[in-house]
Amino acid sequence: MTDNQNLLAEQRRALILDEVRRRGGVRVNELTRRLSVSDMTIRRDLDALARQGMLAKVHGGAVPVVEASTHEPGFAAKSVLEPSAKDDIARSAAALVPPGAAIALSGGTTTYALARHLLDVPDLTVVTNSVRVADVFHEDRLAGGGGESRRGAATVVLTGGMRTPSDALVGPVADRAVRSLHFDLLFLGVHGISVEAGLSTPNLAEAETNGCLMRSARRVVVVADHTKWGTVGLSSFADLDEVDTWVTDRGLPEGVRAEVLEHLPGLVVAGEEQA
Repeated sequence: MTDNQNLLAEQRRALILDEVRRRGGVRVNELTRRLSVSDMTIRRDLDALARQGMLAKVHGGAVPVVEASTHEPGFAAKSVLEPSAKDDIARSAAALVPPGAAIALSGGTTTYALARHLLDVPDLTVVTNSVRVADVFHEDRLAGGGGESRRGAATVVLTGGMRTPSDALVGPVADRAVRSLHFDLLFLGVHGISVEAGLSTPNLAEAETNGCLMRSARRVVVVADHTKWGTVGLSSFADLDEVDTWVTDRGLPEGVRAEVLEHLPGLVVAGEEQA
């Protein structure tokens, strides 16, 4: 299978999963018509998503998996969800970062996408508790070859700590490192966001570390696609009014956008920033 075919499969499966979650279930024949692919292709997609625990197959289609509030998918499993939305969000979020800023990026697949869009912003100081994010900047620093850093490449501070399934470093070591630092902007990925629960995660230690990151930042920007709205993890770590800006994608319904703006001052919809 070529790289293009792989990309198309990931995008198609993300659309299937979004449809399952939005409608509470789908049938194979509906998906074949909507996506203009064969019955066998859809069944292979459903098999792949079921193996990852993203949905449950039923006769003739699929339904959502009812996840426990403590369930935390791994980085690879989350990477296939909403890839184009995450890239749009990352591009819009990167536009908020001026050269020379001190910023923090939490763990997550959306912040990982953001890191790649920040490589062209010169002279950044980046604090992160994400192994994946740190790797993006580390590889960029060595891009010039010869073991020397690329001119203008970001300086990265990686916290220590215990590693979560999503490759974030959390716990007392990470918390102590973060508390001693101060940064202009925090870009925060979240497991769930809602009016009632605010920002939440299934990992208790990650909730504490995320809280430390927020308290060390002058401005907090949540980067999360529309599927995170209404999701609630085991532990809440912030109310919506503690967030300065939420950068999301065009899948967020208009009614939800209005509700969000009642609780936080800034909402950026990637591709619709003028709104």
